[in-house]
Amino acid sequence: MAVKLVEEVSAQVPADDFQALEEKVYRTIELYKAAREARASAERDAQRLREQLEEREEEVETMRREMVQLRREREEIRGRVEKMLRQIESLAEEQAAS
Repeated sequence: MAVKLVEEVSAQVPADDFQALEEKVYRTIELYKAAREARASAERDAQRLREQLEEREEEVETMRREMVQLRREREEIRGRVEKMLRQIESLAEEQAAS
């Protein structure tokens, strides 16, 4: 049965048409391979970018914590300096009064 079918198709499809079809199939295979390689490359790039993004997010979080700590330290130092200035001012007033 299959042999008869192949013979019938061969009789119906001229050799030039078959060759053109064969070329199209091979081009389609090559396009598929190229698309598959491009997809794999894109997936690798996406993974690399996700990893870089995660690293940057960690860096940002670390910097945010450092910034908060530095602001606290600045406020603490500001308070201590203001306290010293008030004491100096108080001493200066006492000295001026005497």
